Amino acid sequence: MITIVDYGMGNLGSVFNMFRKIRVQSKITGDLEEISKASKILLPGVGAFDSAMQKIGTGGMKEVLDQKALVDRIPVLGICLGMQLLTERSEEGVLPGLGWVKGSTIKFRFDKNAKMKVPHMGWNRVYEQSTSPLIVDLPKEPRFYFVHSFYVKCDNSADVTCTTPYGHDFDSIIRHENIFGAQFHPEKSHKFGMKLLENFAKI
Repeated sequence: MITIVDYGMGNLGSVFNMFRKIRVQSKITGDLEEISKASKILLPGVGAFDSAMQKIGTGGMKEVLDQKALVDRIPVLGICLGMQLLTERSEEGVLPGLGWVKGSTIKFRFDKNAKMKVPHMGWNRVYEQSTSPLIVDLPKEPRFYFVHSFYVKCDNSADVTCTTPYGHDFDSIIRHENIFGAQFHPEKSHKFGMKLLENFAKI
């Protein structure tokens, strides 16, 4: 059973429906008692970094998530904004992130002559930098659907599973021990996203 954390920001229904499509049991909940019993957590996210951290920091949710990720060490997957929240800080706001992965979330900045649009939106490739159970047996030339103006930069290269080129390479799939992150939307990425979520379900 995968617990999809509802903290008020995220594509909850789409993620739940994708799990249902691949016949993986999941549930959506913001109830702290339910989250405290989780054996696997997915942290979604759409919106602004500070707004998300404010919601997570209210009512004891951060403490429960810290317990599950850092003490119980269950598998956790953050997607899109959810991946950015795993880091220590973001240029999008002033609040600290969860800090489970050492690194920062940085805004895309391009020279006017580069003709690179922000947000980075649409399909793009991921290129493997290190092995991870999250990317086992992905279809050939894996590509995913991205929508984001900020990207993660891990402090430790060992935490980088895949990178993606957009003006420069950025970290698009990360892993630190039991903590996983994907910058794209697997629930919108067809067979590639389905396989990645299947892999997470098997971890």
